[in-house]
Order: sequence, then structure tokens, then C-alpha cells
Amino acid sequence: MPKYIDTHPLGSLTPDQLKKLQHAPKDSFGVTHHDILFNAKENKVYCVLDAPNREAVAKHHQHAGIECEWINEVESTRG
Repeated sequence: MPKYIDTHPLGSLTPDQLKKLQHAPKDSFGVTHHDILFNAKENKVYCVLDAPNREAVAKHHQHAGIECEWINEVESTRG
């Protein structure tokens, strides 16, 4: 499955909420979290997601009321 990385504001999300999201099952858009990185000081979250396509990533975030600043397809050296 393709991997994507995106960024968006951290906003009111807490580290505990992000940890729960990290382990959430595949959603209705076919998206799962590979990794979630954040910087509270800079108000940024970087999501690394397994998703069928870019549109699924956008819909995944829109469903949560989050607008991504950008979404890029990436490859991992981990395989």
C-alpha cells in the first residue's frame, strides 16, 4: 500500500490522543497510521500514513475536522 506524509497544525490534539490514533484500526477510507510525529512548540503534526491514495488521506483528515497543509506520497527505506 502507498505511504503518504502530511502536515497540519497540532491544535488541541494531545500526545495521548495522538498515541491512540497511532494504534487505531484502518478507517472507512482505508487509512492507517504508520507513524505520527509532532512538535508542540511549533504547533505541527507530521503523519506518515498507509493509504490507497492522496484523496483518502485528505478525507481521513477532513472527517476529523483537520485541513492538511500538504500531502506527499513517499517511499520508506524500511520496506
